[in-house]
Amino acid sequence: MVTGSDDGQGRAGLGKAGVAVTLAGVLVNGLAYVVPVLGARHLDPAGLSALATLLALGAIGGVASTGLQIAVAVHRARHGRAATTRPTLVTVVVTAALLALVLPVSAVVFRLTGPAVLLLGVLTVAVVAAGRWLGELQGDQRFLRLAVGMALLAVGRYGGMIAGLALGGGLTGALLAGAVTSVLMLALLVRLNRGAGIDPVSPTLATRTVLTASGATLAMLVVSYADLLLARRFLPPDASGVYAVGTVLTKGALWAPQVVTVIALPRLAKGDRRTLLTALTLVGAAGAALVLATTVAGGLAFGLAGGAEYTAHGRYAPLFAATGALYALVFVLINARVAASARWPSAPLWAATVAFVGAVATVVPHSVAGIAVAALVTAGLTAVITGAMTIRHEPDSAATSVLPTPTATSVGHDTLRGG
Repeated sequence: MVTGSDDGQGRAGLGKAGVAVTLAGVLVNGLAYVVPVLGARHLDPAGLSALATLLALGAIGGVASTGLQIAVAVHRARHGRAATTRPTLVTVVVTAALLALVLPVSAVVFRLTGPAVLLLGVLTVAVVAAGRWLGELQGDQRFLRLAVGMALLAVGRYGGMIAGLALGGGLTGALLAGAVTSVLMLALLVRLNRGAGIDPVSPTLATRTVLTASGATLAMLVVSYADLLLARRFLPPDASGVYAVGTVLTKGALWAPQVVTVIALPRLAKGDRRTLLTALTLVGAAGAALVLATTVAGGLAFGLAGGAEYTAHGRYAPLFAATGALYALVFVLINARVAASARWPSAPLWAATVAFVGAVATVVPHSVAGIAVAALVTAGLTAVITGAMTIRHEPDSAATSVLPTPTATSVGHDTLRGG
């Protein structure tokens, strides 16, 4: 299959693309990191906890974007440039309907305002729609444009909120700005992807493939954010604010090595176990380095995440970093299972979520340390179980079938998550 693209040919082009995607990933994670950090400086503890909760809900709701992106990218890697309009519309409509049902309930359960959850819904739908165009760029191996698309989506998703907070707009003002910029950047992303033709002989992407990928990604986000949501529910405002700062470290450890998965997924989709082992090694090494850093300088880490008033809680930093590092490994494993067309790839994640919620509701002490330790244990067990299932799994025929004959308009590579 032809490996060229409009962004460069061969190893040199791939090297430049890898650097570009890495820089775009740094921008994505950097802007995502700045939002709660800036919120800690412009909002009171209760407002910061509400912001962190909204960000978690938005991340969970936005997993349909990642699922759509994964499905489109993997399908194009195997079958060429197939039509993706119908599964995109289905994904967006289903997401919007679910948000309309879930967000009002969340507003009551987590003590959030109506305008805040409404604006969050608008922002999330825009992010979900973006998954199609990011996936097409990935599957077509147009990595330089993918990097630009990642940057555009990050600016839309987080840049508006950063501006709203910096200008003193408060929680609602930040979400309003984020919703507006997300819609504007979506339009730019559509324009960026012009020129990607459709191969009429390519099989159409099945909606159930998107649902499988979205379900796995949803399970990944739910299990990794469950502790933050439960802290909001069971801890007093000051303690939940401390926990919200700690989860900044969790998210940093979880998403910092995502570029490894971005580069690895093309080979994972073809059942390359050596690539899986390499990806796990690199992600594990990055996680170990972050845990070591937070062990040595936990107060500094908490201070950078939430401000000087949070440095006294630095003793919790290694717990949060270790949890994120373990879930980063789970993220690689789950995407390997999705790429290999494994059945029910999200099953261990849902089981872990149910067990964790049940434990926190019944036996885990309702303190920062209590919930953080329970989250760490859950992450460790999830990584072990998912790893064992991944090692035992043999790629299905769909993942290892003979690829179509190379053509001048067909390329065969994909990546995982662009934003």
